[in-house]
Amino acid sequence: MRKIQNISHIIMLGLFFNFAFSPAVNSAPPTKLIKIVAFGDSLTAGYGVTRAAAFPNQLENKLKKLGFNVRVINAGISGDTATGGLARLNWAVPKDTDAVILELGANDALRGIDPAKTRQSLDKIMARLHARKIKVLIAGMIAPQGMGNKFGNAFNSIYRDLATKYGAVYYPFFLDGVALNSKLNQSDGIHPNAKGVKIIVQNIHPSVVKLINLTDQAQQKASAE
Repeated sequence: MRKIQNISHIIMLGLFFNFAFSPAVNSAPPTKLIKIVAFGDSLTAGYGVTRAAAFPNQLENKLKKLGFNVRVINAGISGDTATGGLARLNWAVPKDTDAVILELGANDALRGIDPAKTRQSLDKIMARLHARKIKVLIAGMIAPQGMGNKFGNAFNSIYRDLATKYGAVYYPFFLDGVALNSKLNQSDGIHPNAKGVKIIVQNIHPSVVKLINLTDQAQQKASAE
């Protein structure tokens, strides 16, 4: 019950933000196959929904309908933390990966893990991906109110800071538009149902299109050198 209450605080805080991110979609999508790894926890893995209804599959279908030649790989593990993600990064993100959607940290906040440790792990993930020349979209989460202002301020600033540091695409709140809506969540009040995932995809896909376009631009530049 405390876990549900805590994540509800995370969700409620997210609703105070107005996330109007709508990067322009290129009129001519890249023709080369772009392989995107969705790297995260249960929200990425698709806890409680079918594989077809999970975030990576719904996102891939959405992008294909827009004309993009993409494959979105599900590398989500329920209960994963930033440290856990760092430990499995090398094998979870294959060598032929073009871009990554990074969605980790909610479980760190729920467990009260020191934000400095979460920041350190996410920073190392970003650094490794940057070194591999993989473009990243980092999706944020917000700390529970019960953790206090000091914890919250330290945690909440992680995602924007790392996006700025590594030139990543920044999406502030993964559950934007779905949080606290009983019609869009499962009975636990935490995990989105299939309809909720559809809304997440609808809201985040313009930022993913920006990620794809940045990836394509970087690859064209590398080919020309």
